[in-house]
Amino acid sequence: MSESKETGKKRKNSLRLIAVCGIMAAFVFLGTQIRIPTSIGYMNLGDAVILAASYVIGPAAFFPAAVGSALSDLIAGYPMYIAPTFIIKGLMGLVAGFMMKHPQHNPKLFMRIASGIAAELIMVFGYYVFEYFVYGSAPALASVPFNLIQAGAAMIIAVPCSYLLKNVRV
Repeated sequence: MSESKETGKKRKNSLRLIAVCGIMAAFVFLGTQIRIPTSIGYMNLGDAVILAASYVIGPAAFFPAAVGSALSDLIAGYPMYIAPTFIIKGLMGLVAGFMMKHPQHNPKLFMRIASGIAAELIMVFGYYVFEYFVYGSAPALASVPFNLIQAGAAMIIAVPCSYLLKNVRV
């Protein structure tokens, strides 16, 4: 039995998406390894890669965001953050990816910024909630300014990069 052309094309596109997700996970991991130490941990550039991935692959950015970031926590020696990071960063990629999904796939500047803000608010709020239950109110609040700085840096990097990536589609 032979496959129809349409089935073959769907399979090829699925394999391409899986491969791109793997590559993006590696880039998220590498971006997260670019660390800026703080008094309570570190900031990194992984969020910029997550936002860029969401522009390129849409909601499938959940997977590279979750996997690349969680692996980075494992390597960095923060095992208790692996599960929350997987969820938080995955949701960032998912939400930004859904917001960036557009029929003409050329979202306006407002949507690029709005998707980044939504994703970064997930990050700031998600880590605040996790740290509140683990460390208490004061340490959780102390991490918020650093997470906001990381979020701002990610937006400053990712929004212009989204224009450079406008012709990259999976």
